[in-house]
Amino acid sequence: MFRFLRLIAILSLIYISWPFIAKQLDNSEIQAGFVSSLKENLEVPETISILYDDIQQMLEQLGFQLGEMQQKQEKSKEDPLDKVELTPPSEQIFSVHNVELGNEKTDIEHNLGIAKRVSLNEYGTNWHAYHENYQDFFMIMYDEKNKAAGLFTNQDLLASTNGIKIGSSTKESVRSILGEPITKIQKGMVIYQLQEDNDNDLFLLDDSYVTIFYDKHEQDTVTAIQIISKALEENKKDFYTEATPTLKEGFEYQMFDITNAARVNHQLPILTWDEHVRETAREHSTDMAENDYFDHKNLEGQTPFDRMKEDAVAFHMAGENLAYGQLSSIFAHEGLMNSLGHRENILRQDYEYLGVGVAFNEKSQPYYTQNYYAK
Repeated sequence: MFRFLRLIAILSLIYISWPFIAKQLDNSEIQAGFVSSLKENLEVPETISILYDDIQQMLEQLGFQLGEMQQKQEKSKEDPLDKVELTPPSEQIFSVHNVELGNEKTDIEHNLGIAKRVSLNEYGTNWHAYHENYQDFFMIMYDEKNKAAGLFTNQDLLASTNGIKIGSSTKESVRSILGEPITKIQKGMVIYQLQEDNDNDLFLLDDSYVTIFYDKHEQDTVTAIQIISKALEENKKDFYTEATPTLKEGFEYQMFDITNAARVNHQLPILTWDEHVRETAREHSTDMAENDYFDHKNLEGQTPFDRMKEDAVAFHMAGENLAYGQLSSIFAHEGLMNSLGHRENILRQDYEYLGVGVAFNEKSQPYYTQNYYAK
């Protein structure tokens, strides 16, 4: 009861002080800054001293990231970028954003600027993500000579010498052009048999492994492409990469970025990364990995909503996606997009925040948890 009365007092104080708060918001101050300013500037120092900690705690619990919210609102008002003028590749069958395998990093970043994010992937190197507020999104891997050795995009940035395009080509047309996909990869003395009847095809072209992903909810049109140099792929000896904290974080951020790029494809607002709910997601992934189960309810019977509430995540709507066993966040995301309920979460208009948590079991198999919510 006492906490409830204090909450009423806090809300009353905020209401009375709203002109000052609005001024702070206009100046793009984060919550700690404007609460400190309240404490120092309002003419009720004794009351503020009593309520200061409660205000700060309440705002932190609500994840009230004012700066991010304002940036998000500004981003949503920006005009779409001019469409990239794609030219047919000169050395390879495919290019992404006019980048081909073998291109120099210095030349790429001279044209595009530096990457928005660099994160470890399953090949023991990094994905470099390039985009403008998730428009024109694609990722590049560089080899030890700083040449492009891997490419990925799920946006209309693919050019080819054979007419294959993202968003218009279909599985049938791809196979009519490229032939039947391969069903196994040999690395030294080990042969890896690929799962059949996937929503993707793998081809060996131009000394590179090309994975083409399809959207079964859009008539099996091409929805994304990953291109990995043969040398880089064959240097990856194990099916699952050894788990490390850096790889876990890399998978988390890659899934977040790819999700936002998919939302941009569907003219939806981008989501804000939420560190608080990322921990909720991580805990569930870790619980599943350590206790060998895969379910939205944990072993104590808690739902995603129960876990978020227990972690003081304030929401009026929320959702959770789970994936398990995929080699990377790329494959996990594309699988989720082909599962209707998970797809609806990814493309829900009203969600505002997303945290992704990854954990690995003793076989280095990854568990992915996505927690979405809106306040």
